[in-house]
Amino acid sequence: MRLVVCVDRDDDLGRKAGVQGPVVGRAQVVDAALKLGTADPEDADTNAMFAAVRLHDEIVKDGEECQVVVLTGSPKVGILSDRLVAEQFDHVLASFPTAKAAHLVSDGAEDEYLFPIIQSRIHVDGVYRLYIRQAASIESTYYTVLAALKDQKLRAKTVLPLAFLFLTLGIAAWAGVIWWGVIGLAIIFGVYLVFWTFDIDEAIIDSIRSASSDMRTGSVAFGLGSVAIGLVGVGFLQGYNIYIGHPADTPIIRSLLFFESALIWWLLAAEIWETGRAIRRYLARGRLPRSYPIATISIIGMGFVAYGMVFLFQYLESYATPAELPAIVAGLVVGCALVVGAGALSQYLKSRASVSSPGGHTPT
Repeated sequence: MRLVVCVDRDDDLGRKAGVQGPVVGRAQVVDAALKLGTADPEDADTNAMFAAVRLHDEIVKDGEECQVVVLTGSPKVGILSDRLVAEQFDHVLASFPTAKAAHLVSDGAEDEYLFPIIQSRIHVDGVYRLYIRQAASIESTYYTVLAALKDQKLRAKTVLPLAFLFLTLGIAAWAGVIWWGVIGLAIIFGVYLVFWTFDIDEAIIDSIRSASSDMRTGSVAFGLGSVAIGLVGVGFLQGYNIYIGHPADTPIIRSLLFFESALIWWLLAAEIWETGRAIRRYLARGRLPRSYPIATISIIGMGFVAYGMVFLFQYLESYATPAELPAIVAGLVVGCALVVGAGALSQYLKSRASVSSPGGHTPT
């Protein structure tokens, strides 16, 4: 049996047409495509679903058993959307255990980012790329840009930074502190780019949802997570008190002392956070996750590296004595060895799980 898989990574089907994935079956896919086409005639996912139906019909016409499915993700494209697509595809495969191969229908490069998810679970015979023919005579570029800006994802990547720019500079000009506005704008854009590059916003949203669920169910992870957040605050407070109260003249030395005082609290908070997650997994599945010892080793290793760097900078600023240099180097070496060892252990456990699991797939 073959599967024809169409992926709507940003969940236009759910947001615009109210259809939840996975959509399974020819009739259901056609109905979903009509609903999306009615809600937004310009959405390319409509054409991709009809292309998937056409490919399904061609395979059936050749005498092979086939099923067409549409997988949906999330408007927050990234880790969350990819996880939802993977979960839906696992559900589809469980419903069709005889499926041996799949064809992926894509309407753009964004959906093809999910190709490894499909390929890791079933043999993929090919990718059908759909190209939408545009109208030859577009009367005005203005209307094209206006239509593009209606896309929520495009607005978040283009209009939002411009909004930050005008708001920050406007407030700074009104207050008569334009240079502080430029500095604040640089900080805001730096934070924005970091969040956008590493999908930190999705991780924060995911953590908030997890914390909300833990709070409603009385999970121990919520209590330990609260303690971890409190310890982060304690670290900042203790470091700040050292910074403002130390007699050192240079801001660099006071900043290094700030990190020296705060790091131990932050590392302890990270370990407590991971412990809470491990206990929650143990209560749910009856075993500790194999990622827990790896995370613990990584935290200890990063602690050695962080303290080694702080003391090394102190030595370069002539605040530490030459007699401390061997201990600083040893701490850096131990920390790097622990971090590398944690990575090697993670890869080793993954390879063992891949070999021991049926079909060669790593169990989740």
